[in-house]
Amino acid sequence: MSSLLFTPYSLGHLRLRNRSIRSAAFEGMCQGHLVSDELLNYHRAVAEGGIGMTTVAYAAVSQSGLSFDHQLWLRKEAVPGLKTLTGAVHKAGAAAAIQIGHCGQMAKTSVSGKCLSPSGGFNLYGPTWSRAMKTGDMREVVADFGRAVKLARESGFDAVEVHAGHGYLISQFLSPHTNKRKDEYGGSFSNRCRFMKEVIGEVMSNAGADIAVLVKMNLRDGFRGGMEIDEAIGVAGILEGLGVHALVLSGGFVSRAPMYVMRGRMPVSIMARYMHEKWLKPGVRCFGNLMIKPEPFSEAYFLEDAKKVRESVKLPLVYVGGMVSREGIEKVLGGGFEFVQIARALIHDPAFINKLKTGELTVSGCNHANYCIAVMYSGNMACYQNDKARSERWLKYLEG
Repeated sequence: MSSLLFTPYSLGHLRLRNRSIRSAAFEGMCQGHLVSDELLNYHRAVAEGGIGMTTVAYAAVSQSGLSFDHQLWLRKEAVPGLKTLTGAVHKAGAAAAIQIGHCGQMAKTSVSGKCLSPSGGFNLYGPTWSRAMKTGDMREVVADFGRAVKLARESGFDAVEVHAGHGYLISQFLSPHTNKRKDEYGGSFSNRCRFMKEVIGEVMSNAGADIAVLVKMNLRDGFRGGMEIDEAIGVAGILEGLGVHALVLSGGFVSRAPMYVMRGRMPVSIMARYMHEKWLKPGVRCFGNLMIKPEPFSEAYFLEDAKKVRESVKLPLVYVGGMVSREGIEKVLGGGFEFVQIARALIHDPAFINKLKTGELTVSGCNHANYCIAVMYSGNMACYQNDKARSERWLKYLEG
């Protein structure tokens, strides 16, 4: 049987060697908001492992968009390190993308300096109080996205992925849960899409003909009162009309329904161990399982909703969410999706794609225990299954 996964395919001007893309899962490897050797070596390994395109995760377009002190900030100082990274990825035969975004109300003022959101209010994620954005704030952030595209080009990236999902700033404007504005940026669905349209217009203007533009968007926010699939279909249609090259179909709200994004359960004791705020640790250990409720995991858990978007638009679609097997990937691609994004299987084994190609593997060894997510506070992405000492500590945790 011929493989769709290993068929070259075009994304805008860009020709990928296969249909696989490393999802923009936060690596936590950018102390001082700059590229580290660890980040470079990881993306080099993923490229050498056969991926079609690897995506450097969340790069803030401005200081106000930062939520961690070990998070990438796309500014002039970061360009030399990013050039080295993209050069290594290209040498290994893969394309390089960078996810650009602004975290809005999830900012941490100790690193961001301020916390902005569509409507203001308390931000438990910080924790801090966010200020409702004024027209000038919005214009400034829109310009920041355009500048980020220029810096991405200067850094050697082939593509940018605009983060418009998961409860980050654009998603906060789209969601009726976080957008309570009474002006032309709030209320009706059309108004809630206005800020997104302005950002994407600026991105497309600066991308020109040599940068592919993907947009990560929510299919659902994952809780009552959030955005649902009918509005998501409307968002997809707007983005298609704006000329983006592909949509990445995801879901969930980091500050409200985080496990809807990745599924499974969060190992809250491990997460608390690596948190910098000591005063928060006891609360997370005691109440974390109530705040971060588990969601059942199954392969391709967003697929049914993603199919509804597939029926409504013609532009290329990237499926993301629980891809762990060759059979599952081929099924998704055969169902009309042009690309698949993969994260945890590539944290567990950067050579996952090559091993699928040679037949060494048919299913990832990742057990989706989400240890890699819990330890992102440490500034070092890791899979406990690849480290005997970590594995022994993890087993003790699982045994209670």
